[in-house]
Amino acid sequence: MKKIVIVIQFLFSITAFGQGFLHREGQKIVDANGNNVILRGLGLGGWMVQEGYMIQTQPFASPQYQIKQRIQDLIGEKGTKEFYAAYKANGITKRDIDSLAAWGFNSIRLPMHYNLYTSSIQEEKNGEISWIEEGFTMTDNLLKWCAENKMYLILDLHAAPGGQGNDAAISDYDTTKPSLWESEANKKKMIALWKKLAARYRDNSWIGAYDIINEPNWNFTGTNKNGCDENSNGPLRELLVAVTKAIREVDTNHIIVIEGNCWGNNYNGIFPLWDENMVLSFHKYWNFNTKESIQKMMDYRTQYNVPIWLGESGENSNVWFKEALSLVESNNIGWAFWPMKKIENIAGVTSVTKNPEYDVLLKYWKDGGNKPTPDFAKKALMKIADNYKMENVTVKPDVIDAMFRQVQTNETKPYKKHVIPGKIAATEYDLGTNGIAYSDKDFINYRVDTNIPVDWNRGNAMRNDGVDISPCKDAGSNGYQVSFIEDGEWLQFTANVLKQKKYKVAIRYSNENAEGKLYLETENGVKSEEIVLPATGGNDKWKTILLSGITLNAGTNKIKVVFEKGGFNLNYLDFSEDKK
Repeated sequence: MKKIVIVIQFLFSITAFGQGFLHREGQKIVDANGNNVILRGLGLGGWMVQEGYMIQTQPFASPQYQIKQRIQDLIGEKGTKEFYAAYKANGITKRDIDSLAAWGFNSIRLPMHYNLYTSSIQEEKNGEISWIEEGFTMTDNLLKWCAENKMYLILDLHAAPGGQGNDAAISDYDTTKPSLWESEANKKKMIALWKKLAARYRDNSWIGAYDIINEPNWNFTGTNKNGCDENSNGPLRELLVAVTKAIREVDTNHIIVIEGNCWGNNYNGIFPLWDENMVLSFHKYWNFNTKESIQKMMDYRTQYNVPIWLGESGENSNVWFKEALSLVESNNIGWAFWPMKKIENIAGVTSVTKNPEYDVLLKYWKDGGNKPTPDFAKKALMKIADNYKMENVTVKPDVIDAMFRQVQTNETKPYKKHVIPGKIAATEYDLGTNGIAYSDKDFINYRVDTNIPVDWNRGNAMRNDGVDISPCKDAGSNGYQVSFIEDGEWLQFTANVLKQKKYKVAIRYSNENAEGKLYLETENGVKSEEIVLPATGGNDKWKTILLSGITLNAGTNKIKVVFEKGGFNLNYLDFSEDKK
């Protein structure tokens, strides 16, 4: 009884002191005072629903049920439960939400797995629907942390009962069992789950919306297995209407978000709309950031007088992020990017470190061979679970800068405080976009429109810009080097010069065969002499060469390092007074 009183008191207090319910006003999302709201959110992908690509099991175990099978094969049922308890406890905490709020996010999208809230139909008896407290408790805690930060929480049913799409990893779809679309029991369970959630949260104004089914991708009548050529989408519309009806029986306060077929974007047959407080979601990945790329959704907004929301996007370079967010925000469209945490991730706000023992498990799962002992495997898995704690992840300042500051300005910002005399790591060039803070020839992935995938950072390390960064083992490095340098590319560094002097710079570089060339250029256009970088005989064989006679003014200087001829690796630049 005491626990129930505490929960009710909490729900009442945040309703009383919140900003009121978000709701539709014509084509806008507004708060209780009628103020236009642009949602700037992040999806907590991987927390409740694991996807193989996020934990590097995709080649052999992509949906979560397969991942669990692999884990259980190594450490047994009891060990697997312990791992998942730690993984979920560490995955998202109050510290995570506090951090997101501090970085500028005003909302969270929670991708939910139905099996944390209710049992599968295979486990139910006589068609009954039973409830599991774990998912509701996780949601309650997350909601509390969001409310404390004045952030909206959007509930997103990411894995519906049975699975809602042929892209199995997204919804944990097990092809040996009936999907959502092949089972009335699964549909009934989904409807009941949403009614249960709506009854629980109907009075809470920090719930921003109910995103009732994520990325359905199913062929009802068409030939495309992901529903991209569907013209009617009858079963999808029928289910969306039924869920809406169930929600409205207990909750008339909250926005209902709907998504089309074909990963959220095919709305054929979904109209006309059936509720006054709805928002249309669309998802956007790997395409051009032109007005034409979102024109169909804007046409829907006008035609049906309804707000639209970019409910999921990401997995691209910082330049793409700046472009996409500038595009949608300039058209009064909110967004939720993806994801929060992923192993060895450069394109997210954080990256989870992969421990060497976990690599051993991945190799065994992929290639077979000697089976790791249960003790070794459990320690490896518990370590990776520990690495998901906010205090153990690597925060990506360049990604955060691209999503917020760079959307507002083209001005550059120092990556860190550089002082001359002193050493500057090549990878610590300024924060900013391509052509402003750096120049690189491969810096964005438009593969949906061009059919050409681009590795914008060919080293896939440290930063998410076009600059190609690789791990570095050379002494004196910060652990990373600029690699795959091409002719004409450049980097800009902002540094505080202590005295107006002539300086020399020790350039630490390596290259196997071809010689490189570079020069320095100051903000006022003064160029140093061009220096040739002779071949060192190997990418791991490092040499230092001196470039002299560089005049720098006292105070803040912006210095470009221009690669006249590429083909080498760059570790650092070490400036000292030139006493000649």
